[in-house]
Amino acid sequence: MNSYLPLLGLAILAALFVVATITLNHVFSPTRQNRSKHETYECGIEPTPQPAGGGRFPVKYYVVAMLYIVFDIEIVFLYPWAADFTRLGVFGMVEMLLFIVTVFVSYLYIYRRGGLDWD
Repeated sequence: MNSYLPLLGLAILAALFVVATITLNHVFSPTRQNRSKHETYECGIEPTPQPAGGGRFPVKYYVVAMLYIVFDIEIVFLYPWAADFTRLGVFGMVEMLLFIVTVFVSYLYIYRRGGLDWD
């Protein structure tokens, strides 16, 4: 049972931190009540009318999101390889090199097509 005491202490400390933070927020936060703050999903700024369909996002927004996913997945595959590099040997090195080249080619394609330009 003694081995669980640090865990219990950490849980109590976390609970005290949460209670103290919420209490300090209620005590020191400014209260400027208005009608729009009580509306759903509003933060106090008067809502502006949206066009039909909710408006359009630029295509570059989605391109950046897809690029983030591609390079995030690359890191997910690179980390285990780097952690077990010595055991994989030459085969692992060649496979990872092919993977990196494939991702780099896609990066060059996007760069040459102007997908990273924000003008």
